[in-house]
Amino acid sequence: MGPHQNIAIELSAVIVSLSQDGQPHIIVANGWALPSGPLETQHKKLEQALRAWVRQQSGLTLGYVEQLYTFADKDRESSNQRTISIGYLALARDLNAPPMGKIESIDWYQFFPWEDQRGPWIGHKNGTQSPIISFIRQSLKTWKNAAQDTPTKKLREARIAVAFPKDLRDWNEELVLQRYELLWEAGLLEESRRSKKTQDAAPLIPSFSMAHDHRRILATGIARLRAKIKYRPVVFELLPDQFTLLQLQNTVEALAGLRLHKQNFRRLIQSQGLVEETPQQSKDTRGRPAKLFAFRREILRQRAVAGTKLPRSG
Repeated sequence: MGPHQNIAIELSAVIVSLSQDGQPHIIVANGWALPSGPLETQHKKLEQALRAWVRQQSGLTLGYVEQLYTFADKDRESSNQRTISIGYLALARDLNAPPMGKIESIDWYQFFPWEDQRGPWIGHKNGTQSPIISFIRQSLKTWKNAAQDTPTKKLREARIAVAFPKDLRDWNEELVLQRYELLWEAGLLEESRRSKKTQDAAPLIPSFSMAHDHRRILATGIARLRAKIKYRPVVFELLPDQFTLLQLQNTVEALAGLRLHKQNFRRLIQSQGLVEETPQQSKDTRGRPAKLFAFRREILRQRAVAGTKLPRSG
């Protein structure tokens, strides 16, 4: 029998919602940490415990919820206590609920600025990349060249080519966790230097860090949601009951971090029968009123929605 271990089990939530300007936001608590709570025995199911303490901490009522992964690395916390965290992805439509405690809503691209590939710098014809991607590729090149042997150098080169391709048409929006782990291993993030207790000379990538390994949990959540929106209509959990097709496209683009082809996107939505037109029109005074649509929830009971590749622009 080994020595007594001090082990705690907690539930951590990546709670995603849309800000008023349509950007994907997450809830952070007590500074730069995901909302977390202890696993308590009075709840029959883990999800019940999650919903209960989220409501208690933030006043939010969660919509769609799914379990992500169990994070149990021995060095994930600096204290003597080993904490095992069961991560969840949750969607919440209303961020205007009265906050309780030190709860904030922050754009998730503040933590992962390289994941937003919607910028005006995107040139699909010539592969133009954003300044932060160029900075990352140069930093990773330096890290690759610092390898002590040829096999390691080749392995690093291959990983960089997949995670941060030279041609943005090869960008895979689902590789959020792989990109984070690559940058962590290269020592380009605050968390990696904090964990390794090193003072690396290479400049850090400008981005918000998080407590413990919560940015890794967040990366897992973003990747899961980006994959999920391709085969299950969870995006409608974030939208109001009635919305324009442009609002729907902007929401998918915000979550995926990509620009989509407008006509192809609309043909895709219509061919799947996911939405139906309502008699209402938007009250946007800046231009011509647009038709309002509603999600056909009965479609989920009629058939499984086929997976598809998002119709990117360019």
